[in-house]
Amino acid sequence: MWESPCVVVVDMLEDFVRGKLAAREALKIIDPIRDLTSMARSMQKPVIYVGDAHFPHDPEIAIWGEHAMKGSEGASVIKELAPLPGDIVLEKRTYSGFRETGLDLILRSLKIDCLILVGLHTHLCIRHTAADAFFLNYPIVIPVDCVCAFSTQEHESALEYLHKFYGAELTTSQSLRERWKT
Repeated sequence: MWESPCVVVVDMLEDFVRGKLAAREALKIIDPIRDLTSMARSMQKPVIYVGDAHFPHDPEIAIWGEHAMKGSEGASVIKELAPLPGDIVLEKRTYSGFRETGLDLILRSLKIDCLILVGLHTHLCIRHTAADAFFLNYPIVIPVDCVCAFSTQEHESALEYLHKFYGAELTTSQSLRERWKT
């Protein structure tokens, strides 16, 4: 087990849960994420949110159309998972939670030795955040009940990719909570 893991909540935003780019399964991952982040906080493990906050000229806008625009309701974290005092909230403009967000510096300053990635979408922002984490030498854990994609096929394919190419440990939120109790 790691000494200093961190839960990174990716794109649990209104536009991705209930809005323009909602994944059908997004509502099902809210409770497991809430349980995992609650336990992390109770054990004084950092919870960091990274979410889209786009400008009109960002490259993703040409692909997906306007979504999670900076300052909009769609770019806000869903109320069920609202950050608490002490959580860190970062804005991103690309698929990766690391690109120009300062995330790596924060993780290093907190001496984090493992990232637990949760949120949306498994095949896009989770995958690209995991790629940068891998390139920066962070071990990656993915609780499979805390991530989803637009389709089951995209989700399962992404999980296979994350495990095969980034060595991500695939587990469940329940398993992680049980490991933390010991």
